[in-house]
Amino acid sequence: MTVHGSEARPQDSTGNGNGNGDGGVTTADQLPADLQDERLIASRGVSGAISAFTSRLRSGDLGSVPVVIGLIIIWAVFQIANGSFLSSRNLVNLTLQTTSIGVIALGIVLVLLLGEIDLSVGSVSGLAAAVLGVTFVNQGWPLVISLIIAVVLGLVIGLFYGALFTRFGVPSFVITLAGLLGFLGLQLLVLGKEGTLNFPFDSALVGFAARSFLSPALSYGLIAVVIVAYVLTRLRARGARLAAGLSAAPHSMIAIKAVALAAVLAIPAIVLNGDRGVSSMFLLFLALVVVTDFAIRRTRWGRSVVAVGGNVEGARRAGINVRMIYLSVFAACSTFAAVGGILAAARLVAVGQSSGGTDTNLNAIAAAVIGGTSLFGGRGSAYSALLGAFVIMSIQNGLALLSLDSSVRYVVTAGVLLIAVTIDSLSRRSRQAHGRA
Repeated sequence: MTVHGSEARPQDSTGNGNGNGDGGVTTADQLPADLQDERLIASRGVSGAISAFTSRLRSGDLGSVPVVIGLIIIWAVFQIANGSFLSSRNLVNLTLQTTSIGVIALGIVLVLLLGEIDLSVGSVSGLAAAVLGVTFVNQGWPLVISLIIAVVLGLVIGLFYGALFTRFGVPSFVITLAGLLGFLGLQLLVLGKEGTLNFPFDSALVGFAARSFLSPALSYGLIAVVIVAYVLTRLRARGARLAAGLSAAPHSMIAIKAVALAAVLAIPAIVLNGDRGVSSMFLLFLALVVVTDFAIRRTRWGRSVVAVGGNVEGARRAGINVRMIYLSVFAACSTFAAVGGILAAARLVAVGQSSGGTDTNLNAIAAAVIGGTSLFGGRGSAYSALLGAFVIMSIQNGLALLSLDSSVRYVVTAGVLLIAVTIDSLSRRSRQAHGRA
């Protein structure tokens, strides 16, 4: 049986799962790769962490390294071409532009973890924004009610996809391609002859998306809370592992990681506070990334998603409710699409026939893949959506500053996407060769 994309070890004659027939003695080289890394870090501290990291790279487990390097190169090139690219004002704009695509990409990450695809996220986002606009602006419904209806619409669409996939076995590509066309038509029908609806500029929704920013003191205070929470969580986890007789990272590693996390959070905050500050909408996106990452890595549901994506038959034999996993993931994807569409419309203060159209699907799917989520299923992270969205929107933002035609943007984005998929394919082969697949 295969779970999480790796084969379970056969039982030897002694009943131990090492399969080496040597009386149950397991050598260090026979331990799973993750356990080898943990013991290396616990025994050698920082040098062990470096050794484990380089070992992962050599075996093809690249993680977010390629996208981080790519993002640095992209930012360096655009900064050289236009000195205002890394200015506080432009970076604030970049965070605002990234949020809606990033939220939609979160749902794509979940679907790709299953080895499936959703081609309709753009149409779903546009339809949700249209329903919000018609009910809130034209019908005069309370904003909260309109928001709930728009988000629930995304949830229902995802459940519909999941039911078609699990009950009738229709490929997700076909289901969501039909959804792309069908929900685009519904969007046009909902908007009617007007075609475009403007949100009241003084509404709470527009204020949140376009004008709400954290004060410097509040942003730094939140960073301090995050760092303290991280340290306490790691210390508690370390104590629990030691109490159970397991290896645990030394205090020095926790301190180094805490300092690194503080730098990663504080430096962008300082730059953004040089202009309007950290957007409340972008903070919501970050919160969704953290919650989704926790759900994927720390909950039974998330581990089941990864297991199904790695080997669906193995997951079924392990007792996982595969049907429910597919239903929940498709529902989550469409819900994220609806939320992303609402945020995009609120930032632009309008919803129209082009909302969710043009290159929304391209950007969301490309962001998830470029960020490091595997097209083969079973490997990915919520942070893939964050990093990938920054790559995609940095390209758009930088080319706009250079006043280059949109045709250049499509060509550059296609090249970056092709490179990302090639790296994913090559690293997958390397992981298989090194037993880390």
